[in-house]
Amino acid sequence: MAFLSRVMVLKSRAHFSAGAKRPAFGGASFEGSRKRKSAQARNRVGIIIACFLGFYCVIGGRLVFYAMKEPEATSSIMPADRLMASRPDILDRNGEVLATDIRTVSLFAEPHKIVDPDEVIEKLRTVLPDIDAKQIYHKLSSKSRFQWLRRQLTPKQQSEILALGIPGIGFRPEKRRFYPGGATAAHIVGYVNIDNRGVAGMERYIDSQGLADLAAVGMTSDQPLEPVKLSIDVRVQAILREVLMSAIQKFRAKGAGGVVLDANTGEILAMASAPDFDPNDPAAGGEEGWLNRMSNGTFEMGSTFKSFSLAMALDSGKFSMNDSFDARYPIRIGGFTIKDFHGKGRFLTMPEVFQYSSNIGTAKMADAVGIEGHKEFLTRLGLLSRMQTELPEVATPSQPKAWKKINSITISFGHGVSTTPLQTAVAGAVLVNGGRLIQPTFLPRSVEQANEVASTVIKKTTSDNMRWLFGWNGTQGSGKNALVEGFDVGGKTGTADKVINGRYNHDHNFNAFLAAFPIYKPQYVVLTFIDDPRSETDRAVLAGNSAAPMVKEIISRSAAVLGVKPRFGENGSAMLVSY
Repeated sequence: MAFLSRVMVLKSRAHFSAGAKRPAFGGASFEGSRKRKSAQARNRVGIIIACFLGFYCVIGGRLVFYAMKEPEATSSIMPADRLMASRPDILDRNGEVLATDIRTVSLFAEPHKIVDPDEVIEKLRTVLPDIDAKQIYHKLSSKSRFQWLRRQLTPKQQSEILALGIPGIGFRPEKRRFYPGGATAAHIVGYVNIDNRGVAGMERYIDSQGLADLAAVGMTSDQPLEPVKLSIDVRVQAILREVLMSAIQKFRAKGAGGVVLDANTGEILAMASAPDFDPNDPAAGGEEGWLNRMSNGTFEMGSTFKSFSLAMALDSGKFSMNDSFDARYPIRIGGFTIKDFHGKGRFLTMPEVFQYSSNIGTAKMADAVGIEGHKEFLTRLGLLSRMQTELPEVATPSQPKAWKKINSITISFGHGVSTTPLQTAVAGAVLVNGGRLIQPTFLPRSVEQANEVASTVIKKTTSDNMRWLFGWNGTQGSGKNALVEGFDVGGKTGTADKVINGRYNHDHNFNAFLAAFPIYKPQYVVLTFIDDPRSETDRAVLAGNSAAPMVKEIISRSAAVLGVKPRFGENGSAMLVSY
C-alpha cells in the first residue's frame, strides 16, 4: 500500500506540473495556427489573381490574333442591312432606267434541323431541277447552323418551295439588280455579283466612288439613293448595237464595235462591243462577250492613222495643203518594201495622199518630221498612253520599246502601234473640233465644263485643214459608202492586215472607219470597226465596204434623235418640202 500510495502521489505531482506549463504551450500553438491560415489565404488569393490574369491574357491574345488575321469566307448569313442595302439607279441622259434594284428572296437551310438530306434534295429538285445534288447534300450534312442553297429566287419558285413544307429551310429578303435593257448597254453599265457589288462598267465605278467603303463598314441602308445619270442616249445606243450585231451576222465576223462621241464635250452618247452579254445573266455571255473591245481591246487601226500622220505633217509647219509627194516608186527600208495598195504611179497632192490612202506619201511625211517628233505628236493626241475616263476597263496602248525609222514609217499608215478604238475616236475629235483634246466621259458634261478640262494640242488651222480633208475623202474617196444625204459625213477608212502566226496576213483584216458629221461644223464623231469580215465567197472585205456602211446606217437612223438638222443644196440653201 505504501508503494502504491507513493506512486499515486508522484503521478499527481507530475499531472499538476504538466498542467501548470500548458497555458504557455497552448498560446504558442494557437499563434502558429493563425499564421499558417493567414499565409494560406494569401496564397489562395494570389493563385486566384494569377488565374484571372492568365485568363484575360489569353482572351486579349486571341482578340489581337483575330484582329490581325485575314477575314475568312464563311457560309454564315449576312446582316440584313447588307442583304437589303440599296444601290443607286442608273439612268441615261433622258432619265430612262438602265439599272435598278428589285426585291427578291434567297433560300437557306439550317442543317442541324435537317433530318433526311436526301428527302430535302428530292423535293427541292421538283422546283429547282438544276441544283447540284452533291453540293447541296454536303451543305445539308454539315455541322454548321446556316447554309445558302439558292440566291435570288423568283416569286413563283418561292411559292412552290413553301408549298413543299420542308422543315429546316427558310427565305431571307434581298435586293437584286435588274437591267431593263438587257444587253443594250452591257459594257457601259456593267453588272454586279450575287452580293449586289459592282464587278464591271459603271456599276464598279459607282462602288469606287465610296459606295463599297460604306458597305464595308455597314453604313449602307435600304433607303433609295440619288440616281446616277449617264451621258449615253439609250435610243442611239440601241441603234448602234443593232447595227453591230447585223454586221457580224452579214460578214460572219469575229467581232465589231462602235462609238458615238460628242466632239465638243467628250460625252459618249453610245458605245457598244459585240459579241456582248446580258448583265441580268453575265455568265451566259461567256468570255468572248465580257471583253469590251472598244476600251479594253487594243488593235492596229490601219489607215485611220493616216489622219494623224497628215495632221502631224501640217501641224509641224514643214508641209502645207499645196505640197506634193512622189509616189511613183515603192520605198525599200530594212528589208521591207513600202508600196501603195491603190497606187497611182505619180506625184500626189496632199488631198490625194489622203484620198487614195497612200502609204508612200504618209511614210515620207513621217520621215520628214522625224522619229522623236512623230512619237511626241501621237503622245500629245493621247494615242500612246492609257486613256482617262470613268470606265474601269481601259487598256494601255502598245508601241515599240525603241522607235526606229522603220517603226515610224509603218506607224504612219497604222501598223506598229496598237491602241483602243475609243481613244482613236477621241483623237479623231481633236482633228475636227479646233484642236482640243477632251478626255471622254460617260457622265453628262456641259460645253463650259468641257472647256475647263480641254487642252489645245494642235493648231486651229491644222484642224480646219483636216476637217476639209475628211469632207473631201467623204465625197471623193473611200468614205463615199458612209455618205448620208443632208448630213455631210466626212471620214477615213482603215483596213489593217491581221497578224496570224507572227506574220501579217492579207486575207484577214481589221477594218475601221473614223467619221465626223456634219463636217462643216462637226458635232459628233462616229467610229466603227469590224474584225475579220468575210464575203459570201469567204474572201476578205475592205473597210470601205464593211465599216463605212455601218457608219452610214448609224448616222441615218440616229442623226434626227441627236437633234442634228439635215442640210440640202449649196450651203443649205435648199428647202425640203413634203406634200
